[in-house]
Amino acid sequence: MKHSSGVIIVDKPKGVTSHDVVAACRGLLHTKKVGHAGTLDPMATGVLVIGFGAATRLLNSLVGASKTYETTIRLGATSTTDDADGDITRTPEADVTTITREDIERAIAEHLTGDILQVPSTYSAKKIHGQRAYDLARNGQDVQLDANPVTIEDFTVTDVRCVYESEGTYLDVDATVTCSAGTYIRALGRDLGELLHVGGYLTMLRRTRVGMFDADSQKTIHMTAQSYEFTQKDGEVVQRTKAQASKELKENEEKLAEKVILPADAARAVLPVRELTAQQAVDICFGRPLKTSVKTLTAALYRGQLMALVEPWKPNLAKPSTVFMTAEELARLATQTA
Repeated sequence: MKHSSGVIIVDKPKGVTSHDVVAACRGLLHTKKVGHAGTLDPMATGVLVIGFGAATRLLNSLVGASKTYETTIRLGATSTTDDADGDITRTPEADVTTITREDIERAIAEHLTGDILQVPSTYSAKKIHGQRAYDLARNGQDVQLDANPVTIEDFTVTDVRCVYESEGTYLDVDATVTCSAGTYIRALGRDLGELLHVGGYLTMLRRTRVGMFDADSQKTIHMTAQSYEFTQKDGEVVQRTKAQASKELKENEEKLAEKVILPADAARAVLPVRELTAQQAVDICFGRPLKTSVKTLTAALYRGQLMALVEPWKPNLAKPSTVFMTAEELARLATQTA
């Protein structure tokens, strides 16, 4: 493929991990240097931002972008994982039929909107003394996580309906949530259930947007989940699920190249931009500070190419935090665009 570095937006299917998507992208892009910006649980679908080549160094900046989700919260039961993949326990004596939409919206407005402190889900990737919380929880250990500050920009209820199951009645709440990085939507569902004294967990989660990257974009790659079996050395047959791109993208490099977002365009989508002079571009290549001021992490571009990410340093000076182009590459760029 003609692009050695860039960002692609994958619509992750249900039933695969974010790592499974990275593995599929390594095969699709024919490179091992692939990473993602922000994990999605196996149950979740939607936008997973993938970086490859030098653009993997952009991922830390993309992780911090705000995100939008569509979700369904089931009230009337709890889950060990705060979603449908865990062990579900119906809340004793919970009568969800008395809960109105107004009750739900009031609880959200008063406790789950704006700047809040949120305790992450027990089954999360948060680390405790170097170990993942979900690993400790799976081993039966008591997991105590500290509350983290997050911002819920919008939490809108779109539908409320009763669901009748053999074991009882539940209330399903459809909602859209726009929030800061680090927010656990599973924890929002759990906390809403606790506020209403009936318990709650997620039955559906879809990430529709990360920063300016949208699931409905024409550049989005929609992957599918494919089940397969293999036999282990002891003879046990094991079933696994992997992510898979379309046959067209696998076989047509031009079509695949059309899906790639170039590093400069990806940076523009989430960061302020500073255009460099020729001398500043040279200075950046050698790690020298720029005689300019920036208020926050900024993408430094020269002739349409991403040169570096720069950050505030001393008064009227900015220093490069990540450099994407060498002096040799800059010289070639100058020749090509002269």
